[in-house]
Amino acid sequence: MATLTRRALTGFATAGAAALVLAGCAGGAGGGDYLACAVSDEGSWNDKSFNEAVYDGLQLAESELGVEIAEAESNTPEDFGPNLQAMVDANCDVIFGVGFNLIEDINAAAAANPEMNFVTVDGYSEGNANLKPVNYAMAESSYLAGYLAAAYSTTKVVGTYGGMQIPAVTDFMDGYYYGAMAYANETGEDVTVVGWDPMSETGDFIGDFIPNSATSKSIAASQIEAGADVIFPVGGDQFGAGSEAITEAGIDGVMIGVDKDIALTSPEYAEFVLTSAEKRMTQATFDIIEDGVGGEFNGDIYVGTLANGGTDLSPLYDFDSEVSQEVKDRLAEIKQGIIDGEIDPLS
Repeated sequence: MATLTRRALTGFATAGAAALVLAGCAGGAGGGDYLACAVSDEGSWNDKSFNEAVYDGLQLAESELGVEIAEAESNTPEDFGPNLQAMVDANCDVIFGVGFNLIEDINAAAAANPEMNFVTVDGYSEGNANLKPVNYAMAESSYLAGYLAAAYSTTKVVGTYGGMQIPAVTDFMDGYYYGAMAYANETGEDVTVVGWDPMSETGDFIGDFIPNSATSKSIAASQIEAGADVIFPVGGDQFGAGSEAITEAGIDGVMIGVDKDIALTSPEYAEFVLTSAEKRMTQATFDIIEDGVGGEFNGDIYVGTLANGGTDLSPLYDFDSEVSQEVKDRLAEIKQGIIDGEIDPLS
C-alpha cells in the first residue's frame, strides 16, 4: 500500500487498483486544512453519471471552499477496499464511497475507523454513526419521466433497462413504469412498458455499469424491435449505445437521461435526449463538504426529493416545442401532487 499525503502522490493503492490523485489547495477561503476524498465504483469518474456528479462536487468544493481533494478510481470491485484504505491512510476528513456496490466495503471501513467521517452515495449505514447515507427518491422524477415518455411516444411503447438489478437502479425503473401507466389511465390509451415489470421484479439488465457495452446496445435494439421509441437506460453512460441502436434502427426515437442533465453535459447526445431524471449529487456532495469544513458533519441520512430539489427533470431544450402545453401543465400538477403527498410514484 502506497502512502498518500495531503499534497503529494507517491504511488498506487495496489498494483491492480487505479491511480490515486491528490489536488493541491485551491484559492477559496476557509477549507485549506480540510481534505475531501472519494472512491468511485468501476464506472469511472468520467461515466457521465453518478461517479462524475460526485467528482464535480469535489471540484466545486476545491474551487469555492479551498479544500484539498483526493480521489481513487476503481477498475473492478476488488479495488474498493484497497482504495478506501488508501483514503483512510491519507487521513481524509471525509471519504465518499460512490455507488451501491461499495456498501459492504465502506461500512467495514467506517466500523474500523469510528473517528473518521464517511459518506455512502446510493448506500446505507449498517449502524455506523460516522457514515452518512446519501439517497434519492428517484421514483419521483422518474414517474414524471414515464408520464412524459408515454405522452411523447408515437408507438405508445416505451422501454427501460438497468445496469444491475439493485435498488439504486430499480427505483428509477419503478417510477418510470408507474408514470407511464398513469398517462395510460388518464387518457385511456394503451401504453406498454418493455424492460421492467415492478410486480414480478423482472426485466432487462446489462449486468454491470460498463459504459456503452455491446450488451447495452443489444438490449436497446431489442426494445426498439419491440416497438419502443422512448428508452430509459439506467446504467450510467449508455447513451452512446442507445443512440447507435436508434440510428441503426432508422426510427425517430429518443432516450431519457439519468443522474445528470445529459443533453447539457453530453451535447453529442442532445438530439436524442428528451429530458433527464436528475440525481443532483454534485450539490449534495458540495453541501456535505461545506458542512464538514464548518465542523457540522453528522451521520443523518440525506434524501434528495422533488421537494428539496435533490431530483427533478431536466429542461426539454430542443424538444420543448414537441411537447404540448397541456402535457407540460399536467407534469407540473403531478410534480406538486408528489410533493404534497397526494400522488404516490410507486403505484
